[in-house]
Amino acid sequence: MHAGKHSQDDYTAIEVDLDLIRRLDKSGPRYTSYPTADRFIEAFSADTYTHWLTQRNIGGITRPLSLYFHLPFCNTICYYCACNKIITKDRGRSGKYVKYLIREMEMQSALLGNDRRVEQLHWGGGTPTFLPDDQMRELMDATRQHFDLAPDGEYSIEIDPRKVGTETVELLGEIGFNRMSLGVQDFDENVQRAVNRIQSEEETLNVLRAARANNFKSISVDLIYGLPHQNIISFNRTLERVISADPDRISIYNYAHLPGLFKPQRRINEVDLPDAQTRLDILKLAIKKLTGAGYLYIGMDHFAKPDDELAIAQRQGRLHRNFQGYSTHADCDLIALGISSIGKVGPTYSQNVKTLDEYYDTIDSHKLPIMRGLELTADDLLRRAIIQALMCHFEISYESLEIAYLIDFKNYFKEEINQLREYEKEGLLTLGEQSMTVLPKGRLLIRTICMTFDKYLRQEQERQRYSKVI
Repeated sequence: MHAGKHSQDDYTAIEVDLDLIRRLDKSGPRYTSYPTADRFIEAFSADTYTHWLTQRNIGGITRPLSLYFHLPFCNTICYYCACNKIITKDRGRSGKYVKYLIREMEMQSALLGNDRRVEQLHWGGGTPTFLPDDQMRELMDATRQHFDLAPDGEYSIEIDPRKVGTETVELLGEIGFNRMSLGVQDFDENVQRAVNRIQSEEETLNVLRAARANNFKSISVDLIYGLPHQNIISFNRTLERVISADPDRISIYNYAHLPGLFKPQRRINEVDLPDAQTRLDILKLAIKKLTGAGYLYIGMDHFAKPDDELAIAQRQGRLHRNFQGYSTHADCDLIALGISSIGKVGPTYSQNVKTLDEYYDTIDSHKLPIMRGLELTADDLLRRAIIQALMCHFEISYESLEIAYLIDFKNYFKEEINQLREYEKEGLLTLGEQSMTVLPKGRLLIRTICMTFDKYLRQEQERQRYSKVI
């Protein structure tokens, strides 16, 4: 998607211009997919999905598979959370869910025939470690029964350190997990109380040490900025403690306060949230501390050590972005299992039903639990390739896109190029004769730049302008 390798320095350079961010940053998609999930339609059914799944082998090119399991249960509620989750103390509920996941897996693998090689697997949530040890073992054993897990695959799990002892980490290593991400958010006690997630540093470090002892290849720590009571001084302390724990990757997500959409967020007192300037200052501090400690800026909210696979993949031009964020496995077809999970097969996306009742009913009637999805047009695929390349490598080569998609780039994207010229004047990017490159100043605004290529957003803006005029 882009020409040649970069020198180490210019690749990961990032410049924080707070004034520019304040002026140009707008809320927009995170582009874990393009088109984004809000564009999916209900006319895309289980039948459409089945058609594409059985087409996978035609033409002799078989993409490896990636599996995603959504495990929605949590013991307690974290007020900032925007995931699809179910709060319960009853482990019996997850036992039933695992049985149905296995039935969904049987239906999916039957459609795949002998073509079941998996290079990537991810358990997300909720809290995957809500499952007791025997249920985790049962789910992983069934996965191996129905799929062929590559010995050198990437098998990751999201961990809530409050619920996990050394024995569980040992079990995870034993059943095949080799990567984990630890939810921390912030070590500050005031912040933890305000979001209902009390988690000691010791609990977190114990899990990290256990993961190292059990040969996990990559350990990631997730932080959030913009939470109640956060300030520069308190977040600086959290950063120092995380850096001294030395994880392979660190993600710093921006908290989006949308109490109208996510009920738990109504329990957060808005007056306790840091103002826009403080949030920007925290972000600037985080970037300075992490890059100072030797982490490279990968893109969006992600930092990694130079020898971590993500950083290596980016240097070699094979970094990819999917529903779990950045990934080193480029063109996997993603089979998604469990409620609300989103899959990607060939030129399609699909999403499962969102409630347990619908999920159980559909599987009981021997149907795949798909509620909506999308078949991508040629234009969608082209724009997806551009957004993917910008998100992962901060540049695109016109020629390679012209060859792959049979277009004349400058003609096809005339309007977009005009808009990008404005960003060029601001020093965010350069529009060359044959390529476009996002400069260090534009890297934190990569979403804003990608939004230029989002045809659906453009159509919406035009409709809004039109309705305003009338």
